[in-house]
Amino acid sequence: MSGIGSALLNSLDIGLLLFIIAVGLNIVFGVLNIINFAHGALYMLGAYLAFTLINIVGMPFWAALLLAPLGVAILAVLIDRFLLRYIYSRDIADSLLLTFALLLIINESVRMIWGSGIQVVQPPQLLAGSMDIMGSSIPTYSLFVIVMGLALLAGLWFLFNRTRIGRIMRAAALDRDMAEVLCINTRLVVTGVFAFGAWLAAVGGVIAAPMRALDPGMGDKIIIESFIVVVIGGLGSFPGALLGAIILGLIHGFGGRYFPEVNMLLPFLGMALVLLFKPNGIMGKGAAA
Repeated sequence: MSGIGSALLNSLDIGLLLFIIAVGLNIVFGVLNIINFAHGALYMLGAYLAFTLINIVGMPFWAALLLAPLGVAILAVLIDRFLLRYIYSRDIADSLLLTFALLLIINESVRMIWGSGIQVVQPPQLLAGSMDIMGSSIPTYSLFVIVMGLALLAGLWFLFNRTRIGRIMRAAALDRDMAEVLCINTRLVVTGVFAFGAWLAAVGGVIAAPMRALDPGMGDKIIIESFIVVVIGGLGSFPGALLGAIILGLIHGFGGRYFPEVNMLLPFLGMALVLLFKPNGIMGKGAAA
């Protein structure tokens, strides 16, 4: 029983971290109708900025958690203003090519600035050590990741369902022309949504930094997992991002413990099955048809 409990907590840990990252990708697609390949690079940039603020500048982890995502969001505003704004009205393939180019540029920039070696960020002293839960020793930091994931989930639900900003974002996603008729500044909404998606990616990067070694290829790995999440849950669906992340977390948590030989294959197998029987994702547009 302790092994199952440990696997469940590990699955929740992985799943909620993936949700924080993948939901930003989904929000950007839902409102802007672009698939942002650079999302993983922005996640990586958040992790490296946190490393710089903590290990080099000497800031506490909590300050890095506030400042690093803010820095990435500011970069996202510049990317939107000087690059993406010219391709929003074009075919979706143009956004794929441009954001893929941004992924390569950010990857090489990280390699030039921080080098190709592996960097490590230690968890804050408050979250060091472990706790005994359900007969298993669980790292305290893993519990923090779960709490952060649940807090962001609740915050996003409140944002989209109980605030004027959330209603404006939903209106822009449903019909941008009608939103403009209603005197909504859709240009500002688009920039804000792209920056918000980048902020979420960077928050995921800062939270992941004490859990995973930092290297210039970490963004490529996470964007693959994020795409698996949104394909399983449904591209553009907020509940789908949560469902897809939890499913992938369960695959990693139980697969790594009980089926280590095929654990790397299981996420792709799950994605293939969803594409065969639910091409729009379990909760994507048209999934109920």
